[in-house]
Amino acid sequence: MRRWRVAITVAVACGSLAVGAVLTGCGSSGSSGASDPSGQSITLYSGQHEQTVDGLVTAFEKQTGITVNVRSDDEDTLADLIAVQGSHSPADVFYTENSPPLEFLQEKGSLSPVAPATLAETTAKYNSPQGDWVGVSARVSVIIYDPSLIAKSQLPTSVLQLANPKYKGKLAFAAGETDFQPIVTSVLKTYGKSAALSWLDGIKSNAASHIVPDNETIADEVNRGQVAFGVINQYYWYRLEAEVGGSGMHSQITHFAPHDAGYVIDVSGAAVLKSSKHQAAAQKFLAFLASKPGQEIIGRASGNEQSYEYPLGDGVTTSAPETPFDQLQPTSITIAELGDGSTAIALLRQAGLL
Repeated sequence: MRRWRVAITVAVACGSLAVGAVLTGCGSSGSSGASDPSGQSITLYSGQHEQTVDGLVTAFEKQTGITVNVRSDDEDTLADLIAVQGSHSPADVFYTENSPPLEFLQEKGSLSPVAPATLAETTAKYNSPQGDWVGVSARVSVIIYDPSLIAKSQLPTSVLQLANPKYKGKLAFAAGETDFQPIVTSVLKTYGKSAALSWLDGIKSNAASHIVPDNETIADEVNRGQVAFGVINQYYWYRLEAEVGGSGMHSQITHFAPHDAGYVIDVSGAAVLKSSKHQAAAQKFLAFLASKPGQEIIGRASGNEQSYEYPLGDGVTTSAPETPFDQLQPTSITIAELGDGSTAIALLRQAGLL
């Protein structure tokens, strides 16, 4: 959600504890309690939003009788923690907002293969290229703007235009958002390193007075008229609307031009850790996430509990008033090309944004 991958962050957060102590002393948890020796309890490391996770976990527990202990943090922080804990990790399942942290762990050999029947529930291009995590839901990058501060016709239509000096002081930017890393990777792939660095320098200049921690802050500040526009994933706008009501919404959203490098689909996915002592129960949780009942929970509209993400299961659609998923016109970058996010992080650091 907000932070970037730095291994030392994990070490500092966990102090100088031995690995055994790290397992119980780091992170935050929703449900609590030791794992059931029968295997009917699993630990979920979640970088997803609580609104999305709570409904899924409740329904899974009711359906299977398996207890899910949830430990939540930013997805890159959790990925680093899993890497540090290695075979001693208490996590059984890792659930993320974006694919790069999953690919990061895949490259380390930390993930178990997903059951073929589970992978078959999601269109192949939204799953792990190696078959060791499954795509659960998706979001798309959009521009959020305040029409009283900037007309829609004045907004950038290409992500490269975010660096145009005419937008100086008008742009809000969350440099540490993991949601922004896929856009950086997309720009890098499309235009090359030199152009991508120049683009980031322009964004840094334009957003100098509005560099904020996360997408929630961008949505809030634009909606309150503190800044003209920013780039977020679409579901932040719908969640804000559910929170403040229609009368409290003073912002709107729009897409970049079709197939622009900034028009990126982000995939939220889940994986079973190879170190899990509860492989069967963990695989059941992944199967539930990808199943029609799980996907319908993601797609249903129910106020503040609605995820506003796009279900990826075949035949399941969101009931929220969003642009239908099959009508989106994103860039063609693939999960494999998005990779583990390390190249984007390095570029953001080189630009002095991290």
